[in-house]
Amino acid sequence: MTDQSTESFLPPSKRAARRILQRAFVLTGRDKPLRQHIREARFTILWMLEDWDLAWTIIIDRGRIEFARRPAKHPDLTLSWRTASEFFSSASLSFQPKRGASRAAGFKGEIPLPSARDRNDADAPERSALPEDPLELAGNAELRRVASHLLNCFFAYLGHVLRNPVDGAGESLL
Repeated sequence: MTDQSTESFLPPSKRAARRILQRAFVLTGRDKPLRQHIREARFTILWMLEDWDLAWTIIIDRGRIEFARRPAKHPDLTLSWRTASEFFSSASLSFQPKRGASRAAGFKGEIPLPSARDRNDADAPERSALPEDPLELAGNAELRRVASHLLNCFFAYLGHVLRNPVDGAGESLL
């Protein structure tokens, strides 16, 4: 049990993955420091796992986080990962068993903040990602900072849910 690969953190099915993701977002929505940080924000984020053809929508509305299983038609920001293993390995890397992990947790795929060129050049590409980063971003570059805080908090909770896949009533999510 000491040598677990990142592959062991993948849910057994897409259905289980959806349930785990939804539970992680419920926990993320309860995080008070995050809610304080997003209390003024109003936008929609489309999240996609390309190899599983899985997409879901997160709606941020003045401190509230809503999870929708259907993809948004006109999101303000789109986050996509090429493979589910890259996505779930970000969660396993950011997990910290301490309480308040969302404040200290960081994941390797943090969204790069807009550079001066991105902010000033209208011809700058709308799509950006670090070359070694599995995360791809499309949409409003000004939302990156808020989305980065959301991702940090979400991946901390997702890591916890992957290690303990039960809902609030103690029922298994798998």
